Amino acid sequence: MILFQSNRLLLVLIVVCSLGQSSMEGAKRPNILFVMADDLGWMDLACQGNKLVETPNLDRLAKQGMRFTNAYSAAPVCSPTRAAVLTGQAPARVRMTSHLPGKFFPKDNRPQPADMLAAIEPHHVTIAERLKEAGYANAFLGKWHIAPSAGPNGKVATKHSPLNQGFDINIGGASYGGPPSFFSPYRISTLPDGEPGEYLPDRLVDETINFIRSKKSQPWMVHLWFYTVHWPMQAPDALLKKYENRKGPGLNDTRYGAMIEAMDIAMGRLLNSLKSIGVDEETLVVFTSDNGGFAGVSDCRPLRESKGHLYEGGIRVPMIVRWPGQVKPGVVCHEPVVSMDFYPTFLDVAGLKPIAEKPLDGESLISLFKQTGKPKNRDLYFHFPNYAWHMDNRLGGAVRSGDYKMIRNYDDQSVELYNLKSDLSETKNLVNQRPQLANRLNRKLTEWLKETNALMPKPPSPGVQ
Repeated sequence: MILFQSNRLLLVLIVVCSLGQSSMEGAKRPNILFVMADDLGWMDLACQGNKLVETPNLDRLAKQGMRFTNAYSAAPVCSPTRAAVLTGQAPARVRMTSHLPGKFFPKDNRPQPADMLAAIEPHHVTIAERLKEAGYANAFLGKWHIAPSAGPNGKVATKHSPLNQGFDINIGGASYGGPPSFFSPYRISTLPDGEPGEYLPDRLVDETINFIRSKKSQPWMVHLWFYTVHWPMQAPDALLKKYENRKGPGLNDTRYGAMIEAMDIAMGRLLNSLKSIGVDEETLVVFTSDNGGFAGVSDCRPLRESKGHLYEGGIRVPMIVRWPGQVKPGVVCHEPVVSMDFYPTFLDVAGLKPIAEKPLDGESLISLFKQTGKPKNRDLYFHFPNYAWHMDNRLGGAVRSGDYKMIRNYDDQSVELYNLKSDLSETKNLVNQRPQLANRLNRKLTEWLKETNALMPKPPSPGVQ
């Protein structure tokens, strides 16, 4: 117990505390349900135009809120995007630029990948740590994959656990990119096995509902990061049978469609629970994906390429937002947004200000949600100086500026320029028709790489043919 000797000191403390309080004091701050699927491509939902998959619950969510057509993941693979969501900083700045373990090296005469970190450094202040300042209870459920394994069954070191990053519970978060099994026994260190045959998305939703029900008296933020639709391709038998003849265009693997619908069914239960618990009207729901679809199972057309590439198929993702009373139903938004935007958006929702000395690479989307304005004219930047697991990508960076997108290939410094409004599939390189624009965007990328102190690829290894 501390005894204050001076009324003046007590007054100073009261004033300081008051300055740190939000203008929302006296009212319960909105809850935040942030759901991120794994490897779900831009065309992998019925509401996005896929005629082979059935996603009635997510389609309904889109009708009840706002669907974004130009949403981007921070990177074309998972770990960098997850780091960007937690920190509000671009993968280049965080220095996590590929999916862990990130050690994919060419055996031919291509550049060597850039160095990268294997976990978020302690100096980063995560969105969960910030929201605790506003009294939020925070839960993490599902795929973590932003720390190396430190034990059996994907266990990560305590300092790299969600529990050390501002979350009060961690259910399922481990070093795994994909689960050993989508059916119990799961063999995940942070997820006790359920009854044999229990399905992972169902279990994660059950745990989410339990957490929400236990926190009715305070605001909460849930990060539900499904392992779905990552490999292995596993779904309940009834859905596998339902989809057994549904193959392309729209699906490259019928099991993938079954997994998507299984996740949608789980999402339906979760969304219904918000109503039954009585928190539906005071909860902001965001649904998105961590990168583009995996080409082996997802049909990313009309987008070019897929997960692991800087073309649209690798970085354009679905995104849906519902916020009763704040977001009008049935709205489609075409403004480009990116993963780093979630951090300042959630700060805004909680009535918190950014930390001045911690630069953010995103902007709050509240004005877009409420249709009261747009983010400042801005460009979106991407930096992928590492090889994906398939080793088919070229190391590079990209800029999305208005309708145009410029890609720089780091191996030979060549530039590609596309008008995404008229050429969504990126088939017509306009670099010769619009050289000044290409050069301007290329210079902007150079400036941004310097500003973020981005690590770059290295020359090819000597003697490699």
